[in-house]
Amino acid sequence: MGLGAAWQHAYMTVQKRRSFEADHFRKFLLVIDGKPEVDSALYYAANRMQRSQGSLVMLYIIVPQDFQHWINVRQQHVEEETAKAKALFRLMRRKLNLAGYENIACEEIIREGTEVDEIRKLIDEDEDIAVLVLGAASEAAGPGPLVSSLATSGAMGSFPIPITIVPGTLALEDVRSLD
Repeated sequence: MGLGAAWQHAYMTVQKRRSFEADHFRKFLLVIDGKPEVDSALYYAANRMQRSQGSLVMLYIIVPQDFQHWINVRQQHVEEETAKAKALFRLMRRKLNLAGYENIACEEIIREGTEVDEIRKLIDEDEDIAVLVLGAASEAAGPGPLVSSLATSGAMGSFPIPITIVPGTLALEDVRSLD
């Protein structure tokens, strides 16, 4: 069974989205990884949330390293990545505040695992997540590893929610002019 077929087999059950039902709120999921293109995706998601009264879920994924067969090395890696995630969350909140999005409700989630799997698990767990927003790198090498991974693994076609890919070159002013 190929990667795409395995992915589709593992996630055949799709939960109904509940973001527009009573006592539920629409959420946009944003993967935070410290890359420059995340800023465009952050502003895009915040702009949409400001207009639709939802919230932003910022997800940082700690990808396990190959050398983690020693428990002390693994533990140190997780601690360092957790500190990095918390610093990135603070930075993203600061950027939102400076851009005038201080009233956007944000959740901060740190997960450990492979990016595609952890994104999908979170979407399956939270029925209010309605859109995945990703920033695309502007380099000639391609849109970035996460966007490429989703596109080539076959995962994109089986997602239960839309995926919005925001060009990493969009500035805040550009994002504001879209709505």
